[in-house]
Amino acid sequence: MNKYIIVMVSILMPWLAFSQEKVEGMVMESSEANQHLGLSGANVYWMGSQIGTMTNGDGLFSIPYKKEYNKLVISYIGFESDTLTVNSPRMIHHTLKPSNALDEVVVNKKRDAVQKTFYSAQNVVTVNSAELLKAACCNLSESFETNPAIDVNFSDALTGTKQIQMLGLTSPYLLITQENIPMVRGASQAFGLTFTPGTWVESIQITKGAGSVVNGYESISGQINTELVKPLTDNAIFVNGYGNQNGRYELNTHFNKKLTDKWSSGLYIHANRRDEKEDNNGDGFLDAPLANQINVMNRWQYQNPETGWVSFFNVRFLKDEKQVGQTDFDPFEDKFTTNAWGGEVDTRRFDSSVKLGYVFPELPYQSFGIQGSYSMHKQDSYYGLNQYNIDHESIYSNFIFNSIIGDTQNKFKTGLTFAYDGYNELVNKDNYNRHDNSVGAFFEYSYDNLDKVSLTAGLRVDNHNRLGTFVTPRFHIRYTPWELGSLRGSFGRGRRAANIFAENQQIFASSRQINLIGANEGSIYGFEPEDAWNYGVSFLQGFLLFERKGNVTLDYYRTDFKNQIVVDYENPNEVAFYNLDGKSVANSFQFEVNYEVINNLDFRTAYKYYDVQTDYRTGRLQKPLQAKHRFFANLGYETTAKENGSQWRFDYTIHTLGEQRLPDTSVYSEDYQLGDYSEPYSLMNAQITKVFNSNFEVYIGGENLSDYTQDAAVLGADEPFGANFDTSIVYAPIMGRMFYGGFRFKL
Repeated sequence: MNKYIIVMVSILMPWLAFSQEKVEGMVMESSEANQHLGLSGANVYWMGSQIGTMTNGDGLFSIPYKKEYNKLVISYIGFESDTLTVNSPRMIHHTLKPSNALDEVVVNKKRDAVQKTFYSAQNVVTVNSAELLKAACCNLSESFETNPAIDVNFSDALTGTKQIQMLGLTSPYLLITQENIPMVRGASQAFGLTFTPGTWVESIQITKGAGSVVNGYESISGQINTELVKPLTDNAIFVNGYGNQNGRYELNTHFNKKLTDKWSSGLYIHANRRDEKEDNNGDGFLDAPLANQINVMNRWQYQNPETGWVSFFNVRFLKDEKQVGQTDFDPFEDKFTTNAWGGEVDTRRFDSSVKLGYVFPELPYQSFGIQGSYSMHKQDSYYGLNQYNIDHESIYSNFIFNSIIGDTQNKFKTGLTFAYDGYNELVNKDNYNRHDNSVGAFFEYSYDNLDKVSLTAGLRVDNHNRLGTFVTPRFHIRYTPWELGSLRGSFGRGRRAANIFAENQQIFASSRQINLIGANEGSIYGFEPEDAWNYGVSFLQGFLLFERKGNVTLDYYRTDFKNQIVVDYENPNEVAFYNLDGKSVANSFQFEVNYEVINNLDFRTAYKYYDVQTDYRTGRLQKPLQAKHRFFANLGYETTAKENGSQWRFDYTIHTLGEQRLPDTSVYSEDYQLGDYSEPYSLMNAQITKVFNSNFEVYIGGENLSDYTQDAAVLGADEPFGANFDTSIVYAPIMGRMFYGGFRFKL
């Protein structure tokens, strides 16, 4: 109850605040019409300073006026950057021109590849396409190698799938959205990040801590939102080819066309394939799966500045196939036999989404939007003699209304949400079928006094057929104690229905028995839903050192589970699932420094500490396969671009992971004893890109350059059908040093 009182008091705080001098306005897209639609996410900052902001969903911005600065820079991907002379606080409505409509583009200032806002109430990091190009970035799961906000771990020794973590918690506790529509969830939790090709991504917004109530109640440790490239601003033709020494080949093509002054469309095709069998550690198992994927998306964009309507419509089909197991496994002869151990994961997915928005032409701060999506996900898989199939049908809709209370400092969002999920699961011979549906309402208030205080306070009420009726509060506040300093605090609640088998598919590639303990009272596999509170503080300080800009970030977050479905590997003969009886907490601390060392040389480093503990049946233990200490550093250098766009780019990244607690396997193996920890290790990646001109570039790179691999990744590899077989204890890479190359062509 005290938390709800804090929210209500916080909502009343802004009415006592004072006003200050500022520059406000709207950034719009050029058009032949007299009225224009706002550009969301445009950068607005004072030249020669770190005072900046980004436009909101309607293209509106507000930035403090400082008399020592008078050059206001406005930039946006795919548009010409402009610099305005501003000598006093005033309203500005500025129109940007698409870069593809110009004979010449003048860039006033290099845009930061990773952007942190000083004035947002939420702790948001925006990663744009320039950052994604620093690595091969074949899919979304590989898009975070050069960013310390997200950790990338290895989920098992077979599928080659990378699992992301934030604040010490795995991806199921993150809300992963695509253009603010929930995307990677349910049946797609294990492999869904690999279903979004990297070239489709325009930018990624990473929110630490509880997210916005507008996007739902499932966010616990944070939110990752992916913005896709737009048919109107993406290249008319884009081709990306990739290949590596381990037999993985990929091809991405984009075809975009402006059909009329209001309609644009894009066709995006992705294909990847791996036919080469790799077993560098000699254990008889593939180091990476044989795989092929075809992924096709058609995207439509409509906008009518005269009437204020804007819309996006996507439709996509995906087919993904993987073969795992022993190198001599032949699925046509050995499937469900003991001739050789192997498995296949075949996924078919269809999804579609629509976004419809209306901005009141005479009231640009007022708008409404409708979001909707439908998906059908079908996965048929087996691992040795274990079978796992899941069908997941999902429907989602969200109605949002935005407006102000009195003036643009006081904004609000309100709306309704409906969601449906139908699951049909087969776990060996057991069927787990269920239908989930929920309806919810939300209200979120934002106050923006850019000189001192910004806050966002939200509340939503949902009724779920399995989770019941519950309230989800979220609160974020930002205070500026001095120039270029930003102190943030947040708290919020999250709830979710855990899909225990889809989220932990590595359990099927072992001889461990699956044990559902106490699964008879709850409504989700017999368990109660997960419930957690997240609290956090963060401080961002910008600085100028030797006339070069930089910033320092310190943040601390704590997630306190009131209820959790514990996944217990502590008994070597089983994997146990049960509701938490006791405490489960995740404490996360991060220290990060970003600095431009010399012209065009950027340095980024971070230290992270995780203390993640859970009460298991055997007592309170540190989370297994979780490094307490992590160190990260990245160096990026690029030469000054010539008139035709030619330049060199160099990038180097190192990750150092401390020791990780290993589950006890002493009953059947001497590999991991009770109380054992893995040794610390480092991973190094590097990439060199040669840009020949604005249309063509090539790149070469290497991953795991130190060639560090885990010993005994597949336990019991000599007897895969015996009682000691286990592929789930993975703390380091399976693949050794790997080199790759590729090209990008665009018109």
